[in-house]
Amino acid sequence: MGLALTYTVAARTWYIKDTYVGTDFLTSWKWETLDDPTHGRVNYVDQPSALNSNLTYASDDKFIMRADAYQIVPPSARGRDSVRITSKKAYDESLIVLDLNHMPTGCGTWPAFWTLSRAGPWPNGGEIDIIEGVHTNTKNLASLHTTPGCTMSEPRGQNGDTVSSNCDTSVSYNQGCGTSFKKPNSYGAPFNAVGGGFFAIQRSKSSVAVWFWTRDDPAVPQAVRTGVGNVSVDESWGLPEARFPMGDGCGYEEHMDRHVMIFDTTFCGDWAGATYTSAGCPGTCNDYVNNNPEKFTEAYWEINALRVYV
Repeated sequence: MGLALTYTVAARTWYIKDTYVGTDFLTSWKWETLDDPTHGRVNYVDQPSALNSNLTYASDDKFIMRADAYQIVPPSARGRDSVRITSKKAYDESLIVLDLNHMPTGCGTWPAFWTLSRAGPWPNGGEIDIIEGVHTNTKNLASLHTTPGCTMSEPRGQNGDTVSSNCDTSVSYNQGCGTSFKKPNSYGAPFNAVGGGFFAIQRSKSSVAVWFWTRDDPAVPQAVRTGVGNVSVDESWGLPEARFPMGDGCGYEEHMDRHVMIFDTTFCGDWAGATYTSAGCPGTCNDYVNNNPEKFTEAYWEINALRVYV
């Protein structure tokens, strides 16, 4: 109990700023069509194309974005059709709460929900990976990626396991400083099987912290579950799964600025391509993605709500 009291992020109340539910995503987010910076076997399509192909669907209370699961991809094509969206607004100190039903999963997939400096250029202003994994992973990985001079102190006051402590993108092939979640069902097929859950990301000048609860977890804070009113983060939240202290080892002002939010699903590329065989996936990654559209029926995001508090 002493550890929790010592390292739980200091109590703070956040006030609702923006809510994204259903069709809000169509008007408040941008569909990116850039070449994948991580060199994935993917073709990001614009919003009209995504809507026409049913890769994007929005109702009053649901937003879905998926990868194509019907077409064989010619070797000469850029890759499998998919969606990458970026929020039009950017935020500094904030609390982001995501109510998520389903995330992409399966061999070859590399989905992520993350934030990125709007000013840039990358890695100036930092990057925060909130949900990320590849293939059939079952544990979520949260990470920071920064300019040089950002190292995490230990212990971090987190429930998860430290994977790396140096956030500098020029170190270890841009591994960043990552934490693997300990709570079960935080990623992939196990997350989807229990009806998803909630991620809460508190970003302040003292730390970046990420909490996670499955949908049926009785410990989910009521304000997180309902999305009603403002949100007070306090000791009742317990230790975050991932915590990145900002201070002497990593100055907030030097490494962080206003961030946009991003959802994407890519395939193969720098991480998923390099780990494809070791993950026990068949054949080669690019061939698998090209020739097996039916294997990507689970490669979709289903979002109930995304709320930002400041």
